[in-house]
Amino acid sequence: MNLPAAELWLAGWVGVMSLWAFGLFGYDKAVAGRAGVRRVSERNLCLVSALGGWPGGLLGLLLFRHKSAKAAFQLKFTLAFIVWAALVGGALRMSGRI
Repeated sequence: MNLPAAELWLAGWVGVMSLWAFGLFGYDKAVAGRAGVRRVSERNLCLVSALGGWPGGLLGLLLFRHKSAKAAFQLKFTLAFIVWAALVGGALRMSGRI
């Protein structure tokens, strides 16, 4: 199966951003509760997710059980996914693919 360059680029982007998001969720969980250690803001967790890292963010959320009990964060994370879906949908529509 040969994918066009745009799809390969998108898959690579999502992969890199997902690794980054997964790492951020893991780091933030590891330092949670430690005094004097800088945490990763929810804004940054959602930003990385909205820029394509949502699969890694979702895996980090589930695997580390980080922010999984915070309904407000889950709403923000869901909105980040919707932003990502809208960006990809818009790009596909502009390219004439859909």
